[in-house]
Amino acid sequence: MKKTTILLLLLTLVAVAAGTVTVLATPKYQATAARPTPGPLLVIVTTPSPTPTPTPAPTPVPTPPPTVVATPNGQVTIAMPVYKQVMALDCETAALQMGLAALGHTYSQQTLFAPQSPDTRSPVLDPNNRKRVLQWGNPYTNFVGNVNGSDLGPTGYGVYYPLILSIAQTHGAPSSTGGEGVTAAQVYTALKNGHPVLVWVETGWENARAAGYTGVWTSWPDTGSRRINYSLIEHVVTLSGVSATQVRVNDPWKSGSQYWFSKAAFEGSWTDFNNMAVILQ
Repeated sequence: MKKTTILLLLLTLVAVAAGTVTVLATPKYQATAARPTPGPLLVIVTTPSPTPTPTPAPTPVPTPPPTVVATPNGQVTIAMPVYKQVMALDCETAALQMGLAALGHTYSQQTLFAPQSPDTRSPVLDPNNRKRVLQWGNPYTNFVGNVNGSDLGPTGYGVYYPLILSIAQTHGAPSSTGGEGVTAAQVYTALKNGHPVLVWVETGWENARAAGYTGVWTSWPDTGSRRINYSLIEHVVTLSGVSATQVRVNDPWKSGSQYWFSKAAFEGSWTDFNNMAVILQ
C-alpha cells in the first residue's frame, strides 16, 4: 500500500476520534399520521317506478228505450225500421236486425248470422214423400241447411230461439228472454212495455199443416238425435205493435214490409212452433 494512502487513512481515523468529521447515520423511522378513516361508500338509491293506475272499466251503457207510441184507444207501436232478408232463408237474422235497431243497436245481417255456424249437410227425405224430412240438423244449436237454399227443396231450413237469444244478449240486448210455450198475453204485455218480440210462424201466414209441410225429424247423432218439430215454410217476423185485435208485424220476407195482422191468425200460425219467441230488452 502506498504511503500516501496509509497516511490518509490515519488522518481520517484521527479526525473521527477527534469528532471533526460527522458520520451521517440512517434517520430513525417515525410513524406518519394515521390515514383518515375512509368515508362511507356512496349508496345509490333507486326510486321504484310508480305503480301504473289501472284503466277503469267502461261503465256499461244501458240499452236505450225504444220510441213507443200509445194512442187513446190502446194501440201501442214501437218505432222500428223495416229490413228485408238479404239471404234467401235468413229471416231469423233479419228479424233480429230489426228488433235490435229499435233498441239503438245497428248490425249487418252478415255479422248476426256468423255465430249461427250453419250445418249444411243435406237432409234424409222419405223416398215416398219428398216433403217429409226423416233426418236433418239441429236448429236449436245451428242454422240448418244452406241459407241461400230452398225451403221446399228442401236444401235450407233455419234456426230456432236459443241461438237467436244468445246473439241478442251479446249484441245490445243482454236482458232478453226466450223459449217455447210463451203465452200470447206475455207477448202483448212485452209489446205494451216497448219490447220488440221475435216470433216463429209460417212464411206468408200459409196453413202449413193443410199443405203437408209440417212433421218431425230426428237430428243427426252428433247433434243429439233430438226430435225436431218442423214446418218447411218456417219463418220469423218481429212484432212492433199491438192493439185490441191486431199485432203490427215487421216482416223481412221479399222486400220487407210492415203491416197490421189479426191476433187470432197470428196465434194460429205461431202454435206450429210451440209458441216460440224471443223478447228483446
